[in-house]
Amino acid sequence: MSANVQDAIVLFGDSITQGGWETGMNGFGANLSHVYARKMDVINRGLSGYNTEWAIPVFEQYFAKREHQMYLPTVRLLVIWFGANDACLIPSPQHVPPAKFESNIKHFVDLVQSPRSEYYSRDTRIILVTPPPVNTHARRADLEGRSPPLQLDRDFETTRRYAEIVKDVALEKKVGIVDIWTRIWDAAGRDEGALNKYLGDGLHLNGAGYELVYDGLLETIRKSFPELHPDNVEMIFPHWTSVVTQ
Repeated sequence: MSANVQDAIVLFGDSITQGGWETGMNGFGANLSHVYARKMDVINRGLSGYNTEWAIPVFEQYFAKREHQMYLPTVRLLVIWFGANDACLIPSPQHVPPAKFESNIKHFVDLVQSPRSEYYSRDTRIILVTPPPVNTHARRADLEGRSPPLQLDRDFETTRRYAEIVKDVALEKKVGIVDIWTRIWDAAGRDEGALNKYLGDGLHLNGAGYELVYDGLLETIRKSFPELHPDNVEMIFPHWTSVVTQ
């Protein structure tokens, strides 16, 4: 694909997305920025602590309406990654009921994909990412070690259910999917205690976890949107050797 100076990839999610550039974490966002250098800009729109309900009005400020899109960067790929906070247990204020969570994820997709939407973008492709599994042992220890101590706010099976919702929406809406819940769970040998290899505090990913996300995204891009894979996107400006010979 021949890129345009204005082309961009937007990563939209919660703290796990926001941390995708964290120093020393091998973040998936930083790695994407590297492979897409001089091809497409990778923009971090992670919102620490947010659930889908709170993120909808923010998205409507981040993403340009169709009449303004010609004046702004063209978003070629939108990666949507929520669920870790929505899956919080009642009475957490972050909790979003499963049916509402499903509706919200569909709403994000429809805002961009539906020709009836004022945010419709014909040139934007979408990838959904499932929330990762939760290591409740590490999460409980982290919360109980705080001052004052906090009760466990997530459980393994609830987060798995929210991951399944994201997969179902991706299938229904015919968008890309990275099932990071299963990728991490399988990499840990389907042993909750072994999840600490990929989750620093039982919830947020460490460098090894982000590496699985990065690999999963590139695989999905290659499979679903090959024209957007970094190997198939031309550099915006010529290689320096071409400049010298001009």
